[in-house]
Amino acid sequence: MTAQPKRSTPVRDVVVASSCGAFVALMVGAAYASVPLYDWFCRVTGFNGTTQVATAAPAQVSDRMVTIRFDSNVGPGLPWRFTPERTEIQARLGEVVTVDYTVTNLVARETSGVAGYNVAPLSWGAYFQKINCFCFTEQTMKAGETRAMTVVFYVDPALANDPDAEGNLSITLSYTFYPQRAPQRPVAQTGTGAEAGRI
Repeated sequence: MTAQPKRSTPVRDVVVASSCGAFVALMVGAAYASVPLYDWFCRVTGFNGTTQVATAAPAQVSDRMVTIRFDSNVGPGLPWRFTPERTEIQARLGEVVTVDYTVTNLVARETSGVAGYNVAPLSWGAYFQKINCFCFTEQTMKAGETRAMTVVFYVDPALANDPDAEGNLSITLSYTFYPQRAPQRPVAQTGTGAEAGRI
């Protein structure tokens, strides 16, 4: 007689199925968590030119100067003109600086956008401290509207101790506005035929 192949037990099937299900759930959870975890990592370390968020001015201001250049871009599909009031300034490390950008909606309809940003050199993002910024907040512009948007920041005096911070210090702050879908608005209710005939 030939030996019959052993059949897997129901318990074993359940364990295998449960393990596969747990693995899939873990992978899905990791995929959803990767974006906020990466964002948190960038904000803490300044990785990829991500700037830091400050709540107040630093305790000291250095005599060392830094050149700060301002770059502005608009993503495809957003009909805006976006320019800094100044393309370059000189500031001391630790000095609080306020700069305005001007945004104009170039079309005859309401449009919305959100700005992202980064700093170059990328490794210096950890020293760029924003106190106030318009980034990551949806901006809705009326037809033809022009608006000033302000960023308040300072460059941490600790930059002077960075091994790469030799010679003339220069940082570029770059913003890009990306289009956002217009929010859905309720359609105004129209009267019935009987109501429309009333005087």
